[in-house]
Amino acid sequence: MKEILSTSLYLLFVLVATFLVVTYVGQRTKVSGASMEPTLHDGDNLIVDKISYRFEEPKRYDIIVFPFRYEEKTFYIKRIIGLPGETVYIDEYGIIYIDGNILTESYGKEIIADPGRAYEPITLGEDEYFVMGDNRNNSSDSRDPVVGNIHRDELVGKAWMRIWPFGKFGFIKHQ
Repeated sequence: MKEILSTSLYLLFVLVATFLVVTYVGQRTKVSGASMEPTLHDGDNLIVDKISYRFEEPKRYDIIVFPFRYEEKTFYIKRIIGLPGETVYIDEYGIIYIDGNILTESYGKEIIADPGRAYEPITLGEDEYFVMGDNRNNSSDSRDPVVGNIHRDELVGKAWMRIWPFGKFGFIKHQ
């Protein structure tokens, strides 16, 4: 009886610890689709850091995870381009402007063919972020009204580490 109680308490401890880690510290997320290529690829498995944003604000170029508003258990992985209070605009040549200045970036896969709703300047609210996939012409992101601006409380966390495939195992480079 003593051994059964001991084993039961041990299993309860493991379950509670696992729940706390997955809820507050990190979780595994699988990349689905090509919207973040060449940085992340379809089938990559990531660990998402859920604790950093409790102590610091998200930064430009962070790769974040957030839930898709219209489909349960569907998460998007995108890069933060615009920060709260900034104005984002994409011109007819596919150049991204933040508060009238050209955004300097090195990870975008190609020239943007469709600026979407950013063809006119979009001013972000005090808790809003403008996000885009690195594969600009194959990404459903803040340019699409269905995704729109992402609110601070929607952020699950920041992509932290790629754990699969093993050949690409390592920390995620955000800039």
